[in-house]
Amino acid sequence: MSTPTAAVREQLMANNQEYQRLREEHSRYSSLLQQLASKPYLSEQEQMEEVRLKKLKLRLKDQMEMLVRSAHLT
Repeated sequence: MSTPTAAVREQLMANNQEYQRLREEHSRYSSLLQQLASKPYLSEQEQMEEVRLKKLKLRLKDQMEMLVRSAHLT
C-alpha cells in the first residue's frame, strides 16, 4: 500500500516532464557517486567532485520535493 506522497510522486513521474528530468538527473548523480564510492582512494580532485555531486543531488531532491508539495495543494 503506497502512501499519499508516494502516489503523488508516481503521478508526477508519469505525467510531469520536469519531475521526470529532475529524477533522471538525480539518478545520474547517484550513479556517479556510487562509482566514486567504489574506489579505495579518492584524489583531491575526486573528493571535490564528490562534494559537488552531493550538493547537486541534494538541490535536485529539494526541487522534486517542491513539486510534490505543490501537487499536494492542487
